[in-house]
Amino acid sequence: MMGQVAFSLFGILVILLLIGVPISVSVGAAAAATILFCYPDLPVMVIAQRLFTSMDNVSIMAIPFFVLAGNLMTNGGISKMIVEFVNCFVGNIRGGLGYAAIVACAFFAALSGSAPATVLAIGSMLYPEMVKLGYPKERCAGLLAVSGGLGPVIPPSIIMVVYCTLTGASVTNMFTVGIFVGILIALILSAEVFYFSHREAWPRMDGKLDYSQIWKKFVRAFPALLMPVIILGSIYSGLMTPTESSATAVLYAFLIGVFVYRQLKIRDLPKIILNSAKSAGMILFIIATASSFSWLFTYSDMSDAMVSGIVALNMSPKLFCVLIAVLLLFFGTFLEGTAICVLLVPVLWPVAMSMGLTAIEFGLIVCLAGVIGAMTPPVAVNIFSACSISKLSIGEVTRGELPFFMGFVMVLLLIALFPSFFTFMIA
Repeated sequence: MMGQVAFSLFGILVILLLIGVPISVSVGAAAAATILFCYPDLPVMVIAQRLFTSMDNVSIMAIPFFVLAGNLMTNGGISKMIVEFVNCFVGNIRGGLGYAAIVACAFFAALSGSAPATVLAIGSMLYPEMVKLGYPKERCAGLLAVSGGLGPVIPPSIIMVVYCTLTGASVTNMFTVGIFVGILIALILSAEVFYFSHREAWPRMDGKLDYSQIWKKFVRAFPALLMPVIILGSIYSGLMTPTESSATAVLYAFLIGVFVYRQLKIRDLPKIILNSAKSAGMILFIIATASSFSWLFTYSDMSDAMVSGIVALNMSPKLFCVLIAVLLLFFGTFLEGTAICVLLVPVLWPVAMSMGLTAIEFGLIVCLAGVIGAMTPPVAVNIFSACSISKLSIGEVTRGELPFFMGFVMVLLLIALFPSFFTFMIA
């Protein structure tokens, strides 16, 4: 019976994905069809119940708020202020705009939580300037595609909120570790920029640091720079939950976009809200349908059988982590990171617990692998975003991003081999 359920559940899912059915519909349809074929006595209404109960979670409300906040910041001039301020410090050194791209993406990541939003917001301002100064097009587009991956790593992170919702892990602890991992990745990317800027003779801007200009840029950018302090500070201090902080982020982004920078127009709000609702709705619908899929996986005892089978192999936790990382990277080539999380975490988390992993350790592997998937063709939203900015082909951007991409993969393997090293701050 279990084999029949597995064949039906995963077989129908794969067929629907191959013919181009959206992931959310594919997952829900596979679960409903399996109930009809394998459990005729079980009411199909259970699918609707799972859809509803999966959304009955306060933490999930952080997702639409963070999506809306990110769109308001992109349209409200916040990303522009950040880029201008960062460029004051690094613009006059060799490859300075490369460093500026990384730092600006890190700052914007602490505001939006979305990888493609980070690529579009920062890349649309920096890429034309980099090309005009003589930076190599492919390398610049690749750097932006990979630096945008800091969006889901440095808090607030949508994929981390989704993961914590599925496993019951602490969002605050997940965010704390995410900061450390994000800084490490930014340092590795900066080291690679240093290497390529000297090897390929990237240009440098003439002139010395103008401290009066830096002060003016700082004053101008201060409201934008204050936003991550408000978002993360309110969470870590215990004043707000992540959901309350996300709602505060929306209000703050609206106020400074309209009244401080005056680049956010009231007439633009309906379009921004509609686009945010579409993006958030897609994520929430995937979570809802995946909950019915994972419930059926557990109901059929396949989860217990998988745990028993892997434990019987007597593999070490490190080997298990590496295998999971490779598996998630494979899925990342054709599924979006959030979809991977909601589809596989309910299946793999019981196994990870049996191997002695904590929710935060396993979450780091899942979240970072999901981020890397956004840079891996054919489903690579970061590459598509970089292509739309640079007008280069997918192949050109992919060639340019390869060395920076390997930096991300190296951090993922380090997490898989030494997960406790990255969680020492919450031990």
